[in-house]
Amino acid sequence: MVFQKLLYIIPLVFLIGCKNPEISDAATLIIKNGIIYTADDKQPIAKVIGVKDGIIVYVGEDESKISTDANTKIIDLNGKTLTPGFIEGHGHILGIGYNEMNLDLINVKNYDELLDRVKEAVAVAEPGQWIVGRGWHQSKWTPQPDELVNGFQTHNKLSEISPDHPVFLSHASGHATFANAKAMEIAGISSSTVKELSQSLTDGEGGEIIVDDKGNPTGIFTERASKLISTFMPKNDRAQDKKALSLAQDACLRLGITGFHDAGQSRQAIEILQELKEEGKLPVRMYVMLTGFDEDLLNEWYEKGPMIDSAYHTLDIRAIKLNCDGALGSRGAWLLEPYSDRHGHYGHETLPMSFVESTTKKALQNGFQVCSHAIGDRTNREILDRYEMAFNAFPEKANDHRFRIEHAQHLNPADIGRFAKLKVIPAMQGIHMASDRPWAIDRLGEKRIVEGAYVWQKLLQMGVKIVNGTDAPVEPLNPLPSFYASVSRRTLAGSPAGGYEPDQKMTRDQALKSYTIYAAYGAFMENEKGSIEVGKLADFTIFDQDIMTIPEDDILKTKVKMTIIGGEVKYEL
Repeated sequence: MVFQKLLYIIPLVFLIGCKNPEISDAATLIIKNGIIYTADDKQPIAKVIGVKDGIIVYVGEDESKISTDANTKIIDLNGKTLTPGFIEGHGHILGIGYNEMNLDLINVKNYDELLDRVKEAVAVAEPGQWIVGRGWHQSKWTPQPDELVNGFQTHNKLSEISPDHPVFLSHASGHATFANAKAMEIAGISSSTVKELSQSLTDGEGGEIIVDDKGNPTGIFTERASKLISTFMPKNDRAQDKKALSLAQDACLRLGITGFHDAGQSRQAIEILQELKEEGKLPVRMYVMLTGFDEDLLNEWYEKGPMIDSAYHTLDIRAIKLNCDGALGSRGAWLLEPYSDRHGHYGHETLPMSFVESTTKKALQNGFQVCSHAIGDRTNREILDRYEMAFNAFPEKANDHRFRIEHAQHLNPADIGRFAKLKVIPAMQGIHMASDRPWAIDRLGEKRIVEGAYVWQKLLQMGVKIVNGTDAPVEPLNPLPSFYASVSRRTLAGSPAGGYEPDQKMTRDQALKSYTIYAAYGAFMENEKGSIEVGKLADFTIFDQDIMTIPEDDILKTKVKMTIIGGEVKYEL
């Protein structure tokens, strides 16, 4: 039986460059006898690491150069592989925790299986309790439902199995929701109210209530239309949020994740993260983006400025997340030309571009990075335009802005070079290519796919640093499938042979850097973490196989053996 343990240890206070003669120069930790990949071009591979009080003090070949004493701890890798600690470059920490607390539908294979999962939840629910879940993706289902409207299932079967419990299930992407008749009844949504409610979705806050040919709501709500239902749901309280955050931290540690870029957080969640930090219960280093949906929150932070923990980076808040279009799966990504599989439909923006422009300028003036969700080629162009306007308006503030575009999945060829020109960072999740590519070609057609979809090498060859990740809980949090997809450009089932658009594959070195030093750069932390160099934080991930040399398919069989943060073992398998 495998024994697993999570170790929560408050990091020791360390002083870089301390010269107090009463303090021992001995290392507190030595790691040796394995394969060590540093993500440092000056010394790509090492044999031994010395750590003192959470800081790397030696990287090299000769253990005898490290001072030790009776208190020095030794970790013998026994041939295992060590890398810099993996950093989740774009995820949703609360969503990960709530996926463990609610109905997790990420692995359901078809509509019938979704119905079975809901049935189980209804059977144990309190009278009238909301059934809430996330993770379904109709484009991945086999077989497809018998009844489809605009590519989505309808609520009829869902309503039959749960007539008394309102059901609200989020799409894996988070850009569509699926409600039963009871939930729609509570929200006042019917064939007679759809037209009026649809008109309430103002320009710049795009969304759609999907209806059938008779004008009846199908139960599918895309983008901001989902709030027509969610407004009537019980709100999560602080205790639930705190539990979700703790569960998500545990999940990160089990998967070798030592840092996390949290893509859009609310006031309440930020307060809880600060509480967890003060209590010493925030082991994973958090880089938090303020949600752009709360303008009052943004204005408060403009006034007080970024919060940067320059020593530990336990909790940094210095970025703003703007959700600017939808997802390809829900046909909400905003395109320059219509969807190939829905005539005349272009997707839509989900924030007014005027708001994006004003927020971008305010952020630049007040020292905040902007991270804009953009999947469609039109959205990417519009965001690059707004960024360029801000840089031109305040050139003295634009020297090291590190503005990002989150996802950057589908680019017009004319815009690819603008990432390098404007020094904009694309945060692109390798796993999305593996999940989306088999059906994305139906949405966009072959020409758009080949020219501008997940163009990793085109960007990397221009000197652009790509930040990798999973977008969890949109995809499972485990970084290894995303690493695999980045180097193979195949689905997790291994197809097609050779990979989709193989010329755009990352090398393994590029993929490792996208999860370590490039991710650190994307959060202004490359001088403190992301590679194994003297003076940096001692954050490491230890694998049972050499992910840099084993056959591609074996990457998916690899396990995390140990997660080390600040020189302390936080997880061990």
